[in-house]
Amino acid sequence: MRAILKLDSPPDRYARRASSWLAGLEWVFLLVGLAALDTYVWVNATTTLSQAYQDWAFDQTLRGQTPSVRGFVGDEFSWLFGSQREKVEAPDAAPKLEPMPQGKPPLPSSVIGRLEIPRLNLSVMVREGADGKTLHRAVGHIPGTALPGYAGNVALAGHRDTFFRALRNIQKDDSIHLETENGTYRYLVKSIDIVGPRDLGVLAASHGPTLTLVTCYPFYYVGSAPKRFIVRATQVSPIPQPQRPQGS
Repeated sequence: MRAILKLDSPPDRYARRASSWLAGLEWVFLLVGLAALDTYVWVNATTTLSQAYQDWAFDQTLRGQTPSVRGFVGDEFSWLFGSQREKVEAPDAAPKLEPMPQGKPPLPSSVIGRLEIPRLNLSVMVREGADGKTLHRAVGHIPGTALPGYAGNVALAGHRDTFFRALRNIQKDDSIHLETENGTYRYLVKSIDIVGPRDLGVLAASHGPTLTLVTCYPFYYVGSAPKRFIVRATQVSPIPQPQRPQGS
């Protein structure tokens, strides 16, 4: 009996080869997707944790205590198991604030204070600098602009997809609080504008104390957004410290 050797036809070989390539591509896309998901989770987790620690450390500083990682972890565990965090108010703003001496600006990435917009439930720490590393951890105070509580334009920048995402819902006359170690300053939103990325006039000095918030626009643009979203507010007054009962 003569054995008959059955050979695959060329179309069958091509089909199996194509199927093998597709299976390989599926694994590649799966791995890329998992890597992107891990990166997204890591970036958001580190950003959230960094903000939580900065917020806690700022409160500790207002209490006159020295922040530590051990204390932060202990406070977080206490809060998780039912204890309520104590809200600490800054002392009254100093009635006479002297301008910072020339040549001695805040150190890069040093804590400036805490920005709050009550209606938007926004609370975020503010650090010195507008570089990528600083803006990943907090809202950045743009170097060269005024400091909170001083005459001039306090300019703050933040990412549209993290800390300043809530600005898409801001409205005229919204109240903005900027809490510092010298006191808490209250601003009212006066204008909302959209400008080009090279319009540096928004950072120009002003005669009175003002606050400018800067972020990219549109908020849901994919890639590098082409415009800037500008919120301009005027300082109303420091927020007075509540009177404490006698003997407390």
